[in-house]
Amino acid sequence: MYEQFYGFYESPFNITPDPRFLFLSSKHREALDHLLFGIQQRKGFIQITGEVGTGKTTICRALLEELGPTYKTALILNPCMTGPQMLRTILTELKQKIPRNDRVAWLEALNRFLLDQVHEGNDVVLVIDEAQDLSPDLMEQVRLLSNLETDQQKLLQIVLIGQPELREMLDARALRQLRQRITIRYHLEPLSLDETSEYIHHRLEVAGSNGKPTFSGWAMRRIHGYSKGVPRLVNAICDKTLLCGYVLGAENLTGRHVGRAIRELEGRIS
Repeated sequence: MYEQFYGFYESPFNITPDPRFLFLSSKHREALDHLLFGIQQRKGFIQITGEVGTGKTTICRALLEELGPTYKTALILNPCMTGPQMLRTILTELKQKIPRNDRVAWLEALNRFLLDQVHEGNDVVLVIDEAQDLSPDLMEQVRLLSNLETDQQKLLQIVLIGQPELREMLDARALRQLRQRITIRYHLEPLSLDETSEYIHHRLEVAGSNGKPTFSGWAMRRIHGYSKGVPRLVNAICDKTLLCGYVLGAENLTGRHVGRAIRELEGRIS
């Protein structure tokens, strides 16, 4: 609705994890670097955590785009499944034919594929998003998958991405074997005020901004104060603020416009 008014090619504040809009704050850059280092050095297990909406899934997408053709990847977005379902999903993600309805056959097929990739000079990466939703049985299944190895290297690099509850889960005594195998960890923090301002300008530019609209300093402070630097909330507030500016015909968005957007988000304006 407001895209044409402000001259955007597309909406700058969609909440979908589009890597084109990825803003690499120092924290996001560190998280991505930890992922790349762990995978390229075949560290086996990598853990990335962060609060809801801090950009974990977007970084995950960016990682998959940055890995070259010598990496075969399997991405699990919803880990609420059984152990056999996970094996089938991994094989499907790796574009492998599913053998007969037999868990042992599925595991053998995965192991055979992993060994073939070693001989071809490729690495295989399993990425599990929302890993805090893994059941204890699935956590054990993941640990067993990490046992697939040769004398020289792990056959499968495993990335666990989740909310802070993932760290609490892995602190449980029952999961100590899995926890001890995680050699790369990073916790993604929200954006600072300056980073929030840079983030907003970045998304406006990607969407085709030609210098308008502008956000006043007070508007930026109100956005950061309400969102606490969580990108998903920043997107929601900015989207509502742009709509408010469009309705009022404003190109310079102020704290007043942001305040109205916040009230609308909270349902305080009919």
